Amino acid sequence: MASSSASTSRLPADLLTGLAPIVSLDTVVLVLGSFPGARSLAERQYYAHPQNHFWKILQAIWPANPLPAGADSYQKRSEWLLERGLGVWDVYAACRREGSLDTAIRDAVVNDIAGLALPKLAAIAHNGGESFRHAGHTSGLGVPVYKLPSTSPANASWGFERKLEAWREVFVRHGIA
Repeated sequence: MASSSASTSRLPADLLTGLAPIVSLDTVVLVLGSFPGARSLAERQYYAHPQNHFWKILQAIWPANPLPAGADSYQKRSEWLLERGLGVWDVYAACRREGSLDTAIRDAVVNDIAGLALPKLAAIAHNGGESFRHAGHTSGLGVPVYKLPSTSPANASWGFERKLEAWREVFVRHGIA
């Protein structure tokens, strides 16, 4: 896994700091969220809230390859993603926010997504509307950019099956499902 290309040492100390990217030289599709929720920040794990559909959607896309569980399961899940050509990061490196809602994000510092060296990158998939607000920036990377329905439990207007189909379509299009 790569380390963050946004230097956290230059950020104001009172900002919440996001997570390092989960990427490798074999990343084909990069999923970009907005900023980790409170539970994800506390656990230092992407999509840690048990009602977030992220991991459930991925398991449904790759049912023959069960998600790792047990001790060190997050590290193993991260490797599981990378083995399938999927990378994960967020558009924001840091921000101020009360709670977990994207609408509460203030004073956001954008990650240097273009600074990631991903030679096999074929697409960027924004996980939700707040992330997709930065599609103008990510479209400059020369790969297709997609707006996927947010996997957040706050996105109740999309049911699981509808979210799954939208995610699966992008993964199939780029040969990772």
